[in-house]
Amino acid sequence: MPNVVILGSTGSIGTQTLDVINHLPGYNVLGLSAGSNGKLLRKQIAQYKPKMATLLNQEQASALSEEFSIPVYSDPEGLCEMAAHPDCDIVVVAVVGAAGLKPTLAALEAGKRVALANKETLVAGGHLVMKYRSQIVPVDSEHSALWHCFEGRDKKQVSRIMLTASGGPFRNYTGSLDEVSVEEALNHPRWDMGGKISIDSATMMNKGLEVIEAHWLFGFPYCRIHVVVHPESIVHSMIQLNDGSLMAQLGTTDMRLPIQYALTYPEVMPSPVKALDLTEIGTLSFEKVDLDRFPSLRLAYEAGESGGDMPIALNASNEVAVQAFLNGKLTFTQIPQLVEEVMHKFTGKSFPSLEQILEIDADARRRAQEWVEQN
Repeated sequence: MPNVVILGSTGSIGTQTLDVINHLPGYNVLGLSAGSNGKLLRKQIAQYKPKMATLLNQEQASALSEEFSIPVYSDPEGLCEMAAHPDCDIVVVAVVGAAGLKPTLAALEAGKRVALANKETLVAGGHLVMKYRSQIVPVDSEHSALWHCFEGRDKKQVSRIMLTASGGPFRNYTGSLDEVSVEEALNHPRWDMGGKISIDSATMMNKGLEVIEAHWLFGFPYCRIHVVVHPESIVHSMIQLNDGSLMAQLGTTDMRLPIQYALTYPEVMPSPVKALDLTEIGTLSFEKVDLDRFPSLRLAYEAGESGGDMPIALNASNEVAVQAFLNGKLTFTQIPQLVEEVMHKFTGKSFPSLEQILEIDADARRRAQEWVEQN
C-alpha cells in the first residue's frame, strides 16, 4: 500500500491527484499541504485522514492540529519533514514556484519517489535534482508523454525532442497585448489551472520552463529541443528519430492521466479519464511558434543555454512579474520586459549550491520588485 504525500494538495494538480487516488486501489494519503487555502485543506483532512499536514497560516494550522489530533506544520520546513517522512513512499510535488526545490531534494535524499509537477525545481536546481534521476517521474503532460516515448528506447536513436504548446489565449489575438486584462490572460482555451501557471501559459513562459525541464530530464541540448504549437492539445509531445520519423504520445486533455502514470509507474492501469477517440477530434493541426509575440520563450532558451544562475534569475523574476500583473501593477507585455532586464544582471555562474540558489533567487526577486516599483 503506497503512502503518498501531496505537497500543494489544494491546487489544481493536488486536487486531481486526490481524485486519481480515489480510483486507485491500495493507495493511501499520508500527508497533505496547502499554502493558504485552509478551508479546503480542512475538508481534505476530514476525508482522507492523513497523519500530518502543512498550512502556512500558523493560527489556522494550530486549529486544524487540535481538531484532527495530527501535527499540522506552519512553516516551509514542514514540507521537508513531510517529504522525508519514514512512512512516505511517493511525494507529489505540486507546490508552485521555487518553493518546491527544498522539499523535492529532501524527498530525494530520503530515497522517495518524486512525482514532479513543479517546473521551477528543475529550472533552478536541475543539476542538484538530477543526481537522483532514477527516483523522478514527471507529471507535466508534455514530459510524461516523452517518458512514454522514450520507454525502452536508446536515446542515441533520437534526433530531437518536440514539445507541443496550445498557444494559450492569445495565439490568434489581433489587438495590442499591452492592453489585455488579467481576466483575458487567465482564460486558457484548454486547461483549468491556477493563476500563476495560467499567466505563464499566456506568455508561453510555461513552455520555456518546460524546455529547461526537458533538458534536465532527458539530457538533450537546447538546440535539439523544439516547440510546436498544437491548439487541440491531443499530441502532448513527440520524439523525432534519426530516420526522420516521429513517435508521439496522444491522450485526452486531462491531467489525471500523467498524474496516475507518475503514481503507478512503470505500471499502466485503468483510468477514470475517458479514452481518446480520434474520430471525435477530427483534425489535428500544428503551427510554428511566433517568438516576436511570445518573447518569454526566447528568454527561457537563452537562460537555459547560459546556465548557472541565469535560469534561477529567469524563474524568480518571472514569479514577481506575474504576481505584479495579477495585482494590476504591470501590463502583460511588461512581464517579459522585466524578466529580460533582471536575468541579464546575472552571468551564468556554473552549478551553484542549494544555499547559493536561494541567495540568487532572493537577489533576483529583490531586483524584480525594484523594477516593478520604478515602472
